[in-house]
Amino acid sequence: MSEARRRFGHAAEATAEQYLRRKGYRILGRNVRLTTGELDLVAESAGRVVFVDVKARRTEAYGGAIHAVDPRKQAKLAHLASQFLAQRRMTDRLCRFDVILCESQDGVPTVLEHIENAFDVPDNKW
Repeated sequence: MSEARRRFGHAAEATAEQYLRRKGYRILGRNVRLTTGELDLVAESAGRVVFVDVKARRTEAYGGAIHAVDPRKQAKLAHLASQFLAQRRMTDRLCRFDVILCESQDGVPTVLEHIENAFDVPDNKW
C-alpha cells in the first residue's frame, strides 16, 4: 500500500471517529490490533458495543459502503469482535456492526454514508 493511500485511510478513520463523537458515540478504541487482524473503530452507543469498519474511497468507482463489506469481510469482523469482547470480559454486551464510507473531497476525507447495523451475524458464527 502506498504511503499516500495509508495516510488517506488514517485520515478517513479520524474523520469517522470525529463524526461518531459528534453523534454522541463514546469511542472505546481505534485501530484495535488483535491476534488475527485489526478493528478500525470500536464505540459505544445506547448501551451497545459498535464495531465500525471504515471504508475510504478517493473516487466513486467502487460503489457505496454497503458493497464494501462482503460476506468474507463480515465473518472476519465478527471473529475480531468476538476476540475484542472476550478479552475485555464484555461477552454479555449487545453489539452491532456499522460501516462508514468516507470519500475524498478535494483530498480531504468526508463521511458520505453511515450504515448502522450494516449486517447481522448469526449466533453460531461468533
